[in-house]
Amino acid sequence: MNKMTPLSQIEVIPSSAPFSTAQRQWLNGFLVGMLSLDGSTPLSPARGATEIASGGAGDDDGEAPWHDQTMPIADRMKLAEGRPLRRRMMAAMAQQDCGQCGYNCSDYSDALASKSELRLNLCVPGGKETARMLKTLYEELDKAPAPAVVSAPPTAPTVVSAAAEPPGRSRDNPAEATFVSRRLLNKPGSEKETWHIEFDLGGCGLDYVVGDSFGIFAKNDLGHVDQIIALLGASHTTQVRGRTLRDVLHDEVSLTPAPDSLFELLSYITGGIHREKARALAQGEDPDGDAATLDVMAALQKFSGVRPHPEAFIEALEPLQPRLYSISSSHNATPGKLSLTVDCVRYIIGKRQRYGLASTFLAERIAPGDKLKVYVQKAHGFALPQDPDTPIIMVGPGTGVAPFRAFLHDRKATGAKGKNWLFFGHQRSDCDFFYADELNAMKAAGVLTRLSLAWSRDGEKKFYVQDRMREAGRELWNWLADGAHLYICGDAKRMAKDVERALVDIVAQFGARSIDEAIAFVGDLKKKGRFQQDVY
Repeated sequence: MNKMTPLSQIEVIPSSAPFSTAQRQWLNGFLVGMLSLDGSTPLSPARGATEIASGGAGDDDGEAPWHDQTMPIADRMKLAEGRPLRRRMMAAMAQQDCGQCGYNCSDYSDALASKSELRLNLCVPGGKETARMLKTLYEELDKAPAPAVVSAPPTAPTVVSAAAEPPGRSRDNPAEATFVSRRLLNKPGSEKETWHIEFDLGGCGLDYVVGDSFGIFAKNDLGHVDQIIALLGASHTTQVRGRTLRDVLHDEVSLTPAPDSLFELLSYITGGIHREKARALAQGEDPDGDAATLDVMAALQKFSGVRPHPEAFIEALEPLQPRLYSISSSHNATPGKLSLTVDCVRYIIGKRQRYGLASTFLAERIAPGDKLKVYVQKAHGFALPQDPDTPIIMVGPGTGVAPFRAFLHDRKATGAKGKNWLFFGHQRSDCDFFYADELNAMKAAGVLTRLSLAWSRDGEKKFYVQDRMREAGRELWNWLADGAHLYICGDAKRMAKDVERALVDIVAQFGARSIDEAIAFVGDLKKKGRFQQDVY
């Protein structure tokens, strides 16, 4: 092990420099760490600048106890109190490390704190609450005293720009894939609408590994776009950003939810009670109890008769962000092909039907042979074990089965010998058993060692995957004791919490541990990469 020289014994800033003793000692320590003069891992100049701008590294132990997708933002911000600004910015993120922003949560917050990234609205799963919190924190950054400027010697760039990367490796440099087909996975009688979606990657040369996600640049429904243009009292051919208003609304800006900046704009061009309401909505208040339902069209309808100029209107909207889906296929099994498992989102608010942008785009607005912009988002800590003999336990109800279908196809294609156990659940066995033929065939062939099913609407009492886990608790514990890795994919707010709680109970009961010891055991599984989650 390398021995490290004490920081106090290394002098980078000479005693003649125009600093106080305390300032000189701090700068010495900072530069020693950044330049790795003490044998430690060097701190990048960008990260060093961030530390200076956000209060120094000394008051940040590097831990992130708020990094939990299931934790409400208020609780995350509470845990981050007293931390440097960049860490509080991280706590404001959705904690999914999903990559839709082009970063993970920690790197996005670092980029904002160092002002190398100016966009505060990139956290798609965080939505308005994240954007509002980041805006507040960014204002705090602007009010902070100017940091000391420390010059560091130039270093070779370590980050490849998006433009230099092959297309399709980041959201900023997408590739074009070909839409091949869609197939409805539900049978008659289902309350759901779930599609198996196929793409051809042959033309763009993209590949991927199981566990990765696929970014889709969907387009807004033209019927919806035309209704908004009518509310504006504008022409389809009005020029905005060098294109027609219709084209810009189709594929450049988000039409849901209505951003605070739109309400700010509306407040400038109306008066009286309408101005007061628009101002309140822009500040995150809810004067009429309907703020959560206001998409862009609903906002224009709420302030009917107020017609902003098309160019100002477009500038007040958020950019259209890509949507990410877990990949449900294996490149090793089907080279050049990629599939997704997508729930189509439709719901009614008032008398108007609302819908999920990307899900309905894939379900009905794109035709076989059409090209669309896509990219592969590499997974952060969600992958098959390096040792193919390691057993795996997969918990994926509903569309959460997607990455586990990929895992199974990959293990079959590569001849992996490890045992595979899948927990799948949905509402009804006769109409919601996705990929039933495939899974039963894999079970018959021995690829799928165990298939445990849970149907919440088949009986009088609702029954979920966590209930099935408890039923099989002893054997599940035995798999874990034999070194199995456990995976969860699906809903973060309810399912993932319930599954983890069931896991703790199983460890306590069959591992002869107290609840506190079982919680610690599950925590250790996470630290060792044996418990991984892809939740949203």
